[in-house]
Amino acid sequence: MTVTDKTEQKRPYMIFKVLALAAAAAAVTVLSIYGVHDVALAVIMSPTAASQAWDVYRGENKDREEVTPEQKFVEQSESFNILPPTTCDIPPDRQFDCAPEKLISQEECQARGCCYVPVSCLDSATGKPWCFFPLSYPSYKMKNLTATETGYTAQLTRETPTFLPDDIMTLQLDVMFETEGRLRFSLRDPANERFEVPLETPQINTKASSTLYTVQFSADPFGLIVVRKSSGQVLLNTTVAPLFYADQFLQISTSLPSGFISGLGEHLTPLLLNVSWTKVTLWNRDMPPAPSANLYGSHPFYLVLEEGGLAHGVFLLNSNAMDVVLQPAPAITWRTIGGILDFYIFLGPDPKNVVRQYLDVIGYPFMPPYWALGFHLCRWGYFSSAVTKEVVKNMTTAQFPLDVQWNDLDYTDARRDFTFDKDRFQDMPDMVSDFHRGGRRYVMIVDPGISSSSPSGNYRPYDEGLKRGVFILNATGQPLMGKVWPGPTAFPDFTNPQAQQWWYDMVKDFHDQVPFDGMWIDMNEPSNFVEGSLDGCPNNKIENPPYVPGVLGRSLKTHTICASSKQYLSSHSNLHNLYGLTEAIASHNALVRVRGKRPFVISRSTFASHGHYAGHWTGDVASSWEHLSYTIPAVLLFNLYGVPLVGADVCGFAGNTSEELCVRWTQLGAFYPFMRNHNDHGNTPQEPYVFSQGAQKAMRKALLLRYSLLPYLYTLFHKAHSAGDTVARPLYLEFPEDPNTWNIDQQLMWGAALLITPVLVAGKTKVSGYFPLGTWYNWMDGSTIHSRGQWILLPAPLDTINVHIRAGYILPLQEPALTTTESREKGMTLVVALTPEGVARGDLFWDDGDELLTFEKGDYTQLLFLARDGMLVNEIVRLNHQVDGLLLQEVTVLGVPHPPHQVLANGVPVADFSYRLDTKILNISLSLLMGEEFVITWS
Repeated sequence: MTVTDKTEQKRPYMIFKVLALAAAAAAVTVLSIYGVHDVALAVIMSPTAASQAWDVYRGENKDREEVTPEQKFVEQSESFNILPPTTCDIPPDRQFDCAPEKLISQEECQARGCCYVPVSCLDSATGKPWCFFPLSYPSYKMKNLTATETGYTAQLTRETPTFLPDDIMTLQLDVMFETEGRLRFSLRDPANERFEVPLETPQINTKASSTLYTVQFSADPFGLIVVRKSSGQVLLNTTVAPLFYADQFLQISTSLPSGFISGLGEHLTPLLLNVSWTKVTLWNRDMPPAPSANLYGSHPFYLVLEEGGLAHGVFLLNSNAMDVVLQPAPAITWRTIGGILDFYIFLGPDPKNVVRQYLDVIGYPFMPPYWALGFHLCRWGYFSSAVTKEVVKNMTTAQFPLDVQWNDLDYTDARRDFTFDKDRFQDMPDMVSDFHRGGRRYVMIVDPGISSSSPSGNYRPYDEGLKRGVFILNATGQPLMGKVWPGPTAFPDFTNPQAQQWWYDMVKDFHDQVPFDGMWIDMNEPSNFVEGSLDGCPNNKIENPPYVPGVLGRSLKTHTICASSKQYLSSHSNLHNLYGLTEAIASHNALVRVRGKRPFVISRSTFASHGHYAGHWTGDVASSWEHLSYTIPAVLLFNLYGVPLVGADVCGFAGNTSEELCVRWTQLGAFYPFMRNHNDHGNTPQEPYVFSQGAQKAMRKALLLRYSLLPYLYTLFHKAHSAGDTVARPLYLEFPEDPNTWNIDQQLMWGAALLITPVLVAGKTKVSGYFPLGTWYNWMDGSTIHSRGQWILLPAPLDTINVHIRAGYILPLQEPALTTTESREKGMTLVVALTPEGVARGDLFWDDGDELLTFEKGDYTQLLFLARDGMLVNEIVRLNHQVDGLLLQEVTVLGVPHPPHQVLANGVPVADFSYRLDTKILNISLSLLMGEEFVITWS
């Protein structure tokens, strides 16, 4: 990653009209700026007027006809009702905390110039503030608003210091109209360089026009207001609370147009966040998923649903420790302890476009190898190569698909990276080669902590790392020493270019011994078993900021390394949340160089853009029904974050599973984009073959269903990689105009075509699922649901997960096998789910499944399928040899209203077809080459 130059080029801009009015009590100046794109109106207000802006900007100007700047000024001035402020007369849900850093007394609160109103014990427990800002609290003022080639720039000044140390009294505002649907604004210290996230983002040179939004500015106090043109809805209004910008405390608040908000991961949370005084903390932490705790990753991005199916998103490009506070106004407050305020706003106008616009900034997901979509099996406790091989043998004997076998730390020598135990895993290289001969792959764990306790010359990773200076340093300039699984450890600094090369060398050295296929990078928050380091941490301002976000343990060093430790790019405080991402990038690049194939990396710690390089599993989930349920929103949210290759440990990791739980988890896990069964040491076994025959049958059924769907799943991953789509998605992404879908997170969709309704409660053999407006076909029996948008109770015996196909879609399937190596050679089926009008469409992306950049190089096949009026045709968009010999052997058409008398394939009668009157399903047996155009008709 490189730090990009964000200096904006200025150019003269024409100001058409300036209106100035003055009054004795208050002065209001409105500056209306219209340029060639007519995208911005600047409104500069007095403090009192700004205090009244909330209601105006919450949407009271909706549905008005276009007015002149003069009319707009008069209307807004009247709406603001400029009167002397009633300082503390603020509705409770609109009170913004004036004492976020500590509990203070009434005298201390009022000394800050803030309002003190004690709340009930019940309200206090929710986080509602006792001490809050008055309407007249001083903030920054804006001046010298100037047009640039990309938008606007202005200077912000603060006249009085705040109650926090090291205020930055002058700021530079830059507003950039980047695309039709993307707006960016940043606040920087013009006098001093501050840390900025080294993420390569799109650079623009011209101001884009937009029919989606307008931007309005308040001068006193400074504020920025974004309004959706089509609805008049205010999406952001930062005048609702004062702006803070100190060296170690940056805070900005804004109104929200609704309380339907998703994002701000990673946390154990429903799909929709609670806006009743919820504080979300972002500071990557080794912590099993638990309520109200900061977990493994940080994604400062949210998506808000608006009336009428509209949506917008906001991304704060900042990697420092932060809190994000939601309150019922609804409103949101961002607090971070470093960096800059650099916001992207994505205007959609629908949720799908919001996600795509976000991925335009952070990068589209990498394309996984085909085998990565098969079933993976792991356990901490496969303590020898003999045991590991026996597991694979048992899976084969029991006829369970298995594509990838894993090992946890058991394989290592004294738990050191890039080693294997020469006693218990003496034949590890041969074991992996045997897996390859059986059409399977192998992945093992690699932690970032490098053991430092071996005698010099005995452990090359540490010796070479020390020689090349790749480790994070402490305050004295020596490698910082923590403690992880192997004992005393040093931590690679993956922001150091030398560390990237060193990591590649270590990966290559080990791959030369053991020809592994992918890397599982764990403990990379980074996790540390001591506080900060074996020598403690310095007592300085970085370690003890004036405000500590709500991290578990109340200290930045808890379970990780010193915040003030030194890395190549900056302090660890600035880079901590990027640590897992930088290791993922190094591992991704190393695998590309070492194997020359598509890389496979699964990481625990993540940050924005992680999906461009690697996948994610959701950590040490418990073997409980509650955690089973929470894995659905976790998977859905990571798809919104651009990490579609995501899944949870099937059957749970921590604690003992039960047979029923493991069956239901396997059924749901079959619809995780990434599917791995992983178990902790000491637990009862949970491999599929250890259960009763009835449970095995149910698990096998789920796994074979997944394998039959892999061509469809692989095509979804191609669309994510090439177009920024999601793979697993919440219902609201497909049906945003149906508010009933907005809070559904106990169902999920694969793409636009499949609706999955799992059982998530013990002992249940029925499950209620919501079916949006349309026709839906049951996967197992073809029965039809014509829904008006309603909840339906579905039978769900232990061997069944409910899967429904949405009418209007065609799904490519393939006969399942025990590995994808074998299944990719099998015959294919097209499932055609007709609408009542007799229409459906679908597609297939197909390549060799393993080579690099096949899409970018054009080395792939893409087929489109269209059904209409009793006819199914394919169109070859692109063709390569990978489909040579691949046969279409069956077509299943759902929703055929009448029994056909004949079926033709390319004009030739087909003898082998059948039709069921009860389900209206037509089955056609064929033998057509997928790589050739065909026409199939029934009449």
